[in-house]
Amino acid sequence: MARCGVAVLVLILLACVAAAAAAGGGDHHHRRGSRASARLQLVPAAPGASLAERARDDRHRHAYISTRLASSSRRRAAETSTAPGPEASAFAMPLTSGAYTGTGQYFVRFRVGTPAQPFVLVADTGSDLTWVKCRGASSPSAASPSGSPRVFRPADSKSWAPFPCSSDTCKSYVPFSLANCSAGTAPCSYDYRYKDNSSARGVVGTDAATIALSGSNGGGADRKAKLQEVVLGCTTSYDGQSFQASDGVLSLGNSNISFAARAAARFGGRFSYCLVDHLAPRNTSSYLTFGPDASNGASSSRTPLLLDALVAPFYAVTVDAVSVAGEALDIPAEVWDVKRNGGAILDSGTSLTILATPAYKAVVAALSKQLAGVPRVTMDPFEYCYNWTATGTPPAVPRLEVRFAGSARLQPPTKSYVIDAAPGVKCIGLQEGGWPGVSVIGNILQQEHLWEFDLANRWLRFKESRCAQ
Repeated sequence: MARCGVAVLVLILLACVAAAAAAGGGDHHHRRGSRASARLQLVPAAPGASLAERARDDRHRHAYISTRLASSSRRRAAETSTAPGPEASAFAMPLTSGAYTGTGQYFVRFRVGTPAQPFVLVADTGSDLTWVKCRGASSPSAASPSGSPRVFRPADSKSWAPFPCSSDTCKSYVPFSLANCSAGTAPCSYDYRYKDNSSARGVVGTDAATIALSGSNGGGADRKAKLQEVVLGCTTSYDGQSFQASDGVLSLGNSNISFAARAAARFGGRFSYCLVDHLAPRNTSSYLTFGPDASNGASSSRTPLLLDALVAPFYAVTVDAVSVAGEALDIPAEVWDVKRNGGAILDSGTSLTILATPAYKAVVAALSKQLAGVPRVTMDPFEYCYNWTATGTPPAVPRLEVRFAGSARLQPPTKSYVIDAAPGVKCIGLQEGGWPGVSVIGNILQQEHLWEFDLANRWLRFKESRCAQ
């Protein structure tokens, strides 16, 4: 598969639905929340993928994000559908590595249907619709990441229930649903058209996801259970290169139809993930958890999580300041204001961090000033690259710090923003986005931190972690 596939794919599945309005509240609810949690193991994508291709993919995704946030109309918000109350057990799902697919994404194994059918999906905080390749799917190359065709067979699932096109869910909340509905009982259809001329067509319904419940009271062996009525897209026809790196997408976006909303509603109103170093060995894994994460305790920083319709289905945060080597940079406040076509979002589906022009210029100017003594080299797509071995002694990389509202401070490891681009070559691993426009904190800058999205109380918590299990 072309390595640009997944990033272009997941950016198109970004929502045109409004945010699921979460109940407000203080952080004390976090301590009183259910002990139930859902853990999914995550694995890094292949470190050998071309940085130039990843950067191009990220630019495509960023352009789409900016367009959606700046100009798209918002559909009305709805409450996240409620699920049965939390159970006194952990929700765990087995995951497999997607490292050999050559993308900059993180993958999770997902089992859906009755009986359950297994798939490898992209874990994406920018998507609101979970979808899988379906029976009847056709493509120039329909191979799954394992190298063999793998498609969902709705006729074989006793729990599959398609939405009629006349349903409120279809008309109001399914992204890119077809407007025509010749018969009220016809299935709810979608037709995605992509900027690279790829497309995906299918129907939307609900089905059951199989989960493994491990007893929180030391009960021993795992028990199987089903998370009912998960909204699922069944993609029956697709073409182009955007669909060959995975079997589909696991939606972690802020939407009433996303898997994150459905699972979090049952397990404490929260989910979290920890991304290992994107250059970690293939068998190194991290995790995605639904419910309170015991490792994210009092040492975590926290900042308000913006969940309103201005940014849905993305998770936005307020940036107060950015500093390099301890010096605050002169970046206009409107760059971080979502109400003025700015703002910042965390996106697990973007690899490289993309900063709106005023922020990008300020940050790279400060970093490059500190690295002025290192010989420069040219390497697409980055503006500043260096021959790291030319001086004998590796230079000290200046510390980058992002301060969020509430005085929460992100101090990523230097390898997250001065990245290995080739043997002996490091680059300032940031990209310039348009202005006005949103800034995107990509998964490389998020690596080796535990991020908890508290949807019920509208907090983002994070802390340093090696993440590896």
